[in-house]
Amino acid sequence: MNLDIVSLARFQFAMTTVYHFFFVPLSIGLAFAISIMETMYVVKKDEMYKDMAKFWGHIFLLSFVVGVVTGLIQEFQFGMNWSDYSRFVGDIFGSLLALEALLAFFLESTFIGLWMFGWDRFNAKVHAAFMWLIWFGSILSAFWILVANSFMQHPTGYTIRNGRAELDNFGALLTNAQAWYEVTHVVFGAILLGGFVVAGLSAFKLLRKQDVKFFKRSLNVGLTIGLVGAALAVFSGDLQTKALVEDQPMKFAATEGLYEDSGDPASWTVVGIQDTVNKKSTWSIEIPYMLSILSFNKPEGAIRGMNTINKELIETYGERDYYPAVRTLFWSFRVMAISGGFLLMIGALGLWFSKKKQKIMEMKWLLSIIAFCTFVPFIANTAGWLITELGRYPWTVYGLFTIEDSVSPNVSVASLVTSNSIYFVLFTALGAVMVYLVYKEMQKGPYHVSELEKGESEEQDTYEKGAL
Repeated sequence: MNLDIVSLARFQFAMTTVYHFFFVPLSIGLAFAISIMETMYVVKKDEMYKDMAKFWGHIFLLSFVVGVVTGLIQEFQFGMNWSDYSRFVGDIFGSLLALEALLAFFLESTFIGLWMFGWDRFNAKVHAAFMWLIWFGSILSAFWILVANSFMQHPTGYTIRNGRAELDNFGALLTNAQAWYEVTHVVFGAILLGGFVVAGLSAFKLLRKQDVKFFKRSLNVGLTIGLVGAALAVFSGDLQTKALVEDQPMKFAATEGLYEDSGDPASWTVVGIQDTVNKKSTWSIEIPYMLSILSFNKPEGAIRGMNTINKELIETYGERDYYPAVRTLFWSFRVMAISGGFLLMIGALGLWFSKKKQKIMEMKWLLSIIAFCTFVPFIANTAGWLITELGRYPWTVYGLFTIEDSVSPNVSVASLVTSNSIYFVLFTALGAVMVYLVYKEMQKGPYHVSELEKGESEEQDTYEKGAL
């Protein structure tokens, strides 16, 4: 097959996935943050927490809508460029995607409607429960998608019949260790993202000294959620990375830029330069023992290099180049890891100073850093998915089905260039609209009454007068 077609198809799927994943964890994280805010209102009877839930709820609804649109477009890929892949895994993916739609998406959609229009129709406890159910639905949706993705990373519960992977053990899909590593890391990363978006946008408003009391409290809530999410994301990410040593050793070696076997103990490469043509590392700064400690929780143990693993894969699967995009994986891993540590530090530092009366308002440098942290989790999430997907090369389903075999032979370069251009313009426009609407919401401030809420209030007043 023409490799240009494969490259264009891969670019299209990557583009749709990255755009979509900007909004999915944002929706999950904001739903969790709003659930906390509304629960605090129920417990403390403080109206400001209710105002916070309403205000940040507007931004959550925007992210949910854009996430749905980008998700629908992403699913089209399976019937377009990747139809051969769909034929191979359709028996497995069909059940998982159906469960995602029927059990998760409908749950989210139903309770979002009740939450949006139910502020004056349900008591505070019931209304808060709606948002918790929305969050649960978003977790459930992510769960089924990640179970499908984990099958691609570590296939289990299947039998190959007539050239297709057919499901023969649904329980094996659910107990796939890779699924639970992915689910926990993605969910904790989403909580981190939601917390720092709330904190970061609040910091922007505090720098302008607008609605200080409201946004200072939002900052505290956001930093607390973000700090907890960062700690859990770092912990779960460490577990997931350790699992790669055995499950996907080539991916692990690539993230370390390790062409030759490490020796025992193994040193960790802080930064380095890789010669991808001659398959060797040309320069690096290393910390002795650290890779062994990170991989095995002890200062001993060797890691196989990519050259060794490539020979093993050739013996198992046949002659070809099994090296992934080494430089992309190497630097993506460091971007992700450094971002997690940075957010952990800023969350702790921000909370420390925000607890001191008015101290945080005097520290514009810290507020500016927290404001910048609005964007850092998006970068870290994207880097993480680059590692997850590019590190599986040359497979779509690890060890079973290659990328070249997955792309439909009926697509052309012209059709792919056209659809790539359309998708790029569409996604860029959606992203720009999303940013603009969030900007407008922030400008309006927390005490702006939307036309929707105004109409709902007038409708409720009319209903009560009629009842009297």
